[in-house]
Amino acid sequence: MTIVKSIVLFALAALAEIGGAWLVWQGVREQRGLLWVGGGVIALGLYGLVATFQPDANFGRILAAYGGVFVAGSLLWGMLVDGFRPDRFDVIGAAICLAGVAVIMYAPRGG
Repeated sequence: MTIVKSIVLFALAALAEIGGAWLVWQGVREQRGLLWVGGGVIALGLYGLVATFQPDANFGRILAAYGGVFVAGSLLWGMLVDGFRPDRFDVIGAAICLAGVAVIMYAPRGG
């Protein structure tokens, strides 16, 4: 159950961070205005909050593992929201990152 909770929290963190960054991008680069930027800033703050609920107590481990989730999540966001089509190297790279997440977060640790 701890692994499931961790995966759900990683997914929520990715949604908040990637979505927040996208909102800021839209507000600035696409000139949609300060409300978009403000919404992005709030979402980015929620990302930081969500990360604190991870079952592991080690900030460095959580953030390092989240980096892999961010990579894969960013490609997925691009596909779903912006019509981006990753090539096979994008997919292979994301899979490698997610394998790294699994090793960092869920490998058995002795003593």
